[in-house]
Amino acid sequence: ASGLVVAVDDDGCFIEKISEFKGRHVKEADKDIISAVKERWRLVSKGSIEHSYPYCWRSGTPLIYRAVPSWFVKVEKIRDQLLECNKQTYWVPDYVKEKRFHNWLEGARDWAVSRSRFWGTPLPLWISQDGEEIVVMDSIEKLERLSGLKVNDLHRHHVDDITIPSSRGPEYGVLKRVEDVFDCWFESGSMPYAYIHYPFENRELFEKNFPGNFVAEGLDQTRGWFYTLMVLSTALFGKPAFKNLICNGLVLAEDGKKMSKSKKNYPSPVEVINEYGADALRLYLINSPVVRAESLRFKRSGVYGVVKDVFLPWYNAYRFLVQNAKRLEIEGLSAFSPIDQTLLLKSSNVLDHWINSATESLVSFVHQEMDAYRLYTVVPYLVKYIDNLTNIYVRFNRKRLKGRTGEEDCRVSLSTLYHALVTTCVVMAPFTPFFTEALYQNLRKVSSKPEDSIHFCSFPSTTGESDERVEQSVNRMMTIIDLARNIRERHNKALKTPLKEMVIVHPDNEFLEDITGKLKEYVMEEMNVKTVTPCNDPMLYASLRAEPNFSVLGKRLGKDMGKVSNEVKKMTQEQILAFEQSGEISFFGHCLKLDDIKVVRQFKRPADVTEKEIDAAGDGDVLVILDLRADQSLFEAGVAREVVNRIQKLRKTAQLEPTDLVDVYYKSVDNGNNTLEEILQSQDQYIRDVLGNSLIPKAMAPPNVVVICEEFHNVHDMSFAIYIARSSTVFTPDLLAHAPGSSDHFDALKIYLLSRSISRLKNEFQTGNGKITVDCIEGFSPIDLQLGKHVFLSVGDFYQANRS
Repeated sequence: ASGLVVAVDDDGCFIEKISEFKGRHVKEADKDIISAVKERWRLVSKGSIEHSYPYCWRSGTPLIYRAVPSWFVKVEKIRDQLLECNKQTYWVPDYVKEKRFHNWLEGARDWAVSRSRFWGTPLPLWISQDGEEIVVMDSIEKLERLSGLKVNDLHRHHVDDITIPSSRGPEYGVLKRVEDVFDCWFESGSMPYAYIHYPFENRELFEKNFPGNFVAEGLDQTRGWFYTLMVLSTALFGKPAFKNLICNGLVLAEDGKKMSKSKKNYPSPVEVINEYGADALRLYLINSPVVRAESLRFKRSGVYGVVKDVFLPWYNAYRFLVQNAKRLEIEGLSAFSPIDQTLLLKSSNVLDHWINSATESLVSFVHQEMDAYRLYTVVPYLVKYIDNLTNIYVRFNRKRLKGRTGEEDCRVSLSTLYHALVTTCVVMAPFTPFFTEALYQNLRKVSSKPEDSIHFCSFPSTTGESDERVEQSVNRMMTIIDLARNIRERHNKALKTPLKEMVIVHPDNEFLEDITGKLKEYVMEEMNVKTVTPCNDPMLYASLRAEPNFSVLGKRLGKDMGKVSNEVKKMTQEQILAFEQSGEISFFGHCLKLDDIKVVRQFKRPADVTEKEIDAAGDGDVLVILDLRADQSLFEAGVAREVVNRIQKLRKTAQLEPTDLVDVYYKSVDNGNNTLEEILQSQDQYIRDVLGNSLIPKAMAPPNVVVICEEFHNVHDMSFAIYIARSSTVFTPDLLAHAPGSSDHFDALKIYLLSRSISRLKNEFQTGNGKITVDCIEGFSPIDLQLGKHVFLSVGDFYQANRS
């Protein structure tokens, strides 16, 4: 601007015009300037004000703001158009668009696009010495034509010396390029066109794909990249440069300060990734306020939390599937191949139906939220889903998944789990690309999925097959289980102690049908109760009490409050029920509505029983009542559960895989007391359901038994030892009679069978429908052996066959 005096030169020193201080650095001259002002009697006030001051981050020296001449883009001319283009975009969160960005556009000033630096894109302006003539170079071709030179490089040191003759004639000299380079944000804002060399190439590609679908950057770009994108696209095309935008906040150090390399106030990202994985870091950030333009205090423990709450349970569900799918082959059955999903939808098992519905709901939720660019809602939903998959589906179906309910049922539940995992992995692949790829590469080995990578799979489409009734019933079942757990904890009744009866009180008959029908076995097993009884009459086990809502009524009733309050408290059960039905009741001329009176439901215990015998818990929707009285059959079931628990723990201590073939023996240490033996025999069915085999008295162990580990325990004052041993082959007297000739053949058969791997033998028997032919013993003729007649592959099988 003409007439503006800039008193400071490029080195921060005063120029000639400032005669008294010429050549001195402005910071050094401060004290002398104050003295000079004072001598002229013009000093009004002298003092220090402490404030933050900008320093050069390279040299650490204080910066000076100085007026410099600039080239501008006329933004004020297109302000209304900018506001119109902003309306055509969708932002997350929307308040950044509506408030911050809108206000910035509304007050937009002309944009200074020039910078006096060496490195940068040169401003393509050639200007005459008198400033009257300006030529804008809009292509290399134009510069070559006007200058008569070949141009191969557009950096300053290649184009600064190129001149072009004045169009007004030689007497006007030549036009030289202006000194400045572009503000780098001008280049960033040009990204949609510049990166494909538009308009010189790719015109069609650009026109088909502009505006871009999606951009994402930090809140600080409201006045940076978001702004320059919008200004340039509006000026050039009258359109916004993008359709959708996610604006993120800043990631701060744990103490809330800005992360700083010099202060080292944050953990190294590489360390965090090496310790917890890139996926955990990504999910932690996606699940934080930072994806909705708020700041996040970065906590390493938060990343660990994601590993613990998301990846470990998710991986455990996957590992459980793999272990049990492999078990089929180890047990000699045909290899696992997932059943087609359309057939699985016909499964009669309620939890299969439920997890299929929950998976469908997850897919549809992620679809809906991604369409709206809301990243932050997905993780909480995923955590809930994975919790359902591991803590309900896998946990409640362990027997089925381990093959204890028959091979067909096992394959149905494994296939259901398989499809749930594959679908979850494909849905979550954009969020957790590495973890899901690792799982997918193993899961695809058993399916017909042709895609080489999870990232080549199409995003699952929704079929709308979710079933709200089933999802609600299972949610209520989990509530019931939590309430029953609360009662058990209150009375110190461990889950291993069986209870006689659980009553579920709820007015919805459909729900009661589900809980005492399809879901009954799950409730009984999880809560260890013998019977589940439905009750649809809430008044059978509830007494009602009415209380006035003082905060609402106090102001309204004034001095009548006391007497109205007494009447409310005296309301009978019938009055309360009638009030709930009609929604109003009157006392002393005051009409009270539902908000004025709080109805409290309390558990009404049946006559002649104490709190120790029967207790209840409710959540305002459903009431659970537990009969806590013990009897002999419950005691025996409890002992069996305790013993099984000790065996499972010992298996873990011995680091056994679920597929390892073992026999489990026990031996009572109470001399002459065989109570434990009687109990364990009476509970044999339960033990076999959980362990997959009978528990064998130690006296029945063969002489060649190989014990892997043993432990002594005391349960309900009964002392006993448990032994885990390698499964060993048992030969029956029938084999001796079956081996013709002599006992030599019998001995040779024994040696041959004992030298074989039990799992391989099992496979061969399975293939031969329970029969194998041994024809490899030299000097003896071939012989057919039948499993369960001549030979058993574990002492447990032999013991069970003899018992039955």
